[in-house]
Amino acid sequence: MLSRFFPNRPARRTSRTPSDCVIWAVGDIHGRSDLADRLIQAIRADLHAAEASRKVVVFLGDYVDRGLDSKGVLNQLCNLAADPALEVHFIKGNHEERMEAFLHDPLVGPSWCDYGGRDTLVSYGVAPPPMRGDARAWAEASRALGDALPDSHRELLAAQELSVSIGDYFFCHAGARPGVALPVQSPEDLLWIRQPFLDHPAPFEQVVVHGHTPTEAVHSDARRIGVDTGAYATNVLSAVRLEGDTRVVIQATGRAGRVAITTGPLAAV
Repeated sequence: MLSRFFPNRPARRTSRTPSDCVIWAVGDIHGRSDLADRLIQAIRADLHAAEASRKVVVFLGDYVDRGLDSKGVLNQLCNLAADPALEVHFIKGNHEERMEAFLHDPLVGPSWCDYGGRDTLVSYGVAPPPMRGDARAWAEASRALGDALPDSHRELLAAQELSVSIGDYFFCHAGARPGVALPVQSPEDLLWIRQPFLDHPAPFEQVVVHGHTPTEAVHSDARRIGVDTGAYATNVLSAVRLEGDTRVVIQATGRAGRVAITTGPLAAV
């Protein structure tokens, strides 16, 4: 099935990137290396062809868990980050936070595996313990995951940011707490917030670009852009291209071996 470009809804105010800058923001990948491969190829080709001097890719977090190839996704991200022509940012998601927590505290393993960590362990060749209460087995699994992580993956996880601010856009994983200035948002809210952020009508000082809460289609208005389309379950991975006052969505769709992506004209805000 071919993907489609969807223009954003008309905004009540004009938001812009800095001059001579193009930004791609990529939604939650969740172990779907098949979708990420095609999307990253398209983004890389677009940026290498772009005339802008500043070429940015922001990944919005949740690279691991739920899908079958978390290890492969981190390999892809490391490869893109090595491109000297690109400025690449990795936002930390709540799933990366839990993965890192497991590496330091094996007791979080059962709860992490309840919402996708089991798939991440398997992708690194680590067998998830069969018993939730087997503390020794969870400690062994934590050590095994640590041993299986390549140095490049450790470096990527260490380089994660809680937020990135570029022009009129603020990039984070989950969203932001209404009534709190964006530069002083708490790590917990940036990683985990949902309804207080999603349901509040007042805009922030910048447009918030986020993932975390999956929706059928990319959400775009004057207040926020939600880029998570539930790739692990829907077979749809989305990214948003921002340049000047334009926003465009590109989607990789399908299953392993049959992923398709198309391009189209930029849409004006």
